[in-house]
Amino acid sequence: MRRFLRENGLSIGFGLIFLAALVGQALVGHVDFNNDQLAHNGDTITLWRYITSSSFGADVMENWQSEYLQFTLFILGTIWLLQRGSPESKELNKAGRESEQDQRIGPHADQRSPAWAKAEDFRRFLFSNSLLLVMGTIWIATWAAQAITGHVTYNSEQLDHHEPAVSLLHYLGTADFWNRTLQNWQSEFLAVGSMAILSVYLRQRGSPESKPVGAPHDATGLEG
Repeated sequence: MRRFLRENGLSIGFGLIFLAALVGQALVGHVDFNNDQLAHNGDTITLWRYITSSSFGADVMENWQSEYLQFTLFILGTIWLLQRGSPESKELNKAGRESEQDQRIGPHADQRSPAWAKAEDFRRFLFSNSLLLVMGTIWIATWAAQAITGHVTYNSEQLDHHEPAVSLLHYLGTADFWNRTLQNWQSEFLAVGSMAILSVYLRQRGSPESKPVGAPHDATGLEG
């Protein structure tokens, strides 16, 4: 067990932090929702009803989709886009999908390579792009979930104000949907761009997201 925890500490640690944050969001969101209900002479609801509501679902999904979009675009962008001096970038002479020898696939795979890296058919293509495909699929799924839950919440507010409900297609063109979307997207792109450029000049000893402390500023593709 100790060895398992040590070898999987990063995923387990962030998994626990995620669950704690999600529970915290549910608790404070429930209180905030009920306070808003009381302020507008509405009925309060239970915690279970709140976490199964479209209001909570929309708040969660709009954050999830932006995170997965961030990593999807980062994975795709770092194939061809480079940043001199950043550990987030490949070396300047390695832009593109790289050779089969560099990627150790097909005849260049070794005994410990995954089986699909050695395959000669569509399996190699799928495995070669599996990270981007899965992350992109999760992004599309969570963005769709945001649209659906946001649509329900929007129509609920419309009815509260004695205004007509709208279709899902109509909702996708509203300022509410794009405000929820873009306020998350811009923060994700700012964070990624900041990380790429700040890591050129700043260091964190022991982190693979940083270059070695003594590495020159123009060293590219090094991890500390």
